[in-house]
Amino acid sequence: MTKRMTARQYRKMNRSRSKYGNKKVEIDGMTFDSKAEARYYSELKIRQRAGEILFFRTQPRYRLLEGFTDKHGKKHRPIDYVADFEILHNDNTFEVVDVKGHMTDVFRIKEKLFCNKYPYKLTLVKLEKGRFVEV
Repeated sequence: MTKRMTARQYRKMNRSRSKYGNKKVEIDGMTFDSKAEARYYSELKIRQRAGEILFFRTQPRYRLLEGFTDKHGKKHRPIDYVADFEILHNDNTFEVVDVKGHMTDVFRIKEKLFCNKYPYKLTLVKLEKGRFVEV
């Protein structure tokens, strides 16, 4: 007779896998969605200590579309974009950075909405051969 797994075991097994094969990484008590994102965070810390940037923060949230009720009475939730990093440069300009391994259709739509609503530079970077390059 074969042994069956419990619902808890099944959920735990599925939780450990990512849709795109990324492994979560923890640094300084913060959990990052990928090794590349964690590495970019480490590089930003070095750049800040060296005086190349003034400040950065992780997981900034931007409202792309407010929630609303349509003409049929259906309520729609707001649409937010959560970037990976927001950087304040020495010249007081902001840059929003997203570390990408794979471009999804949803992200492409959110990128257009973000660029339409916010004046900040949106930079997409990818880890290739040990270095970050703009996508």
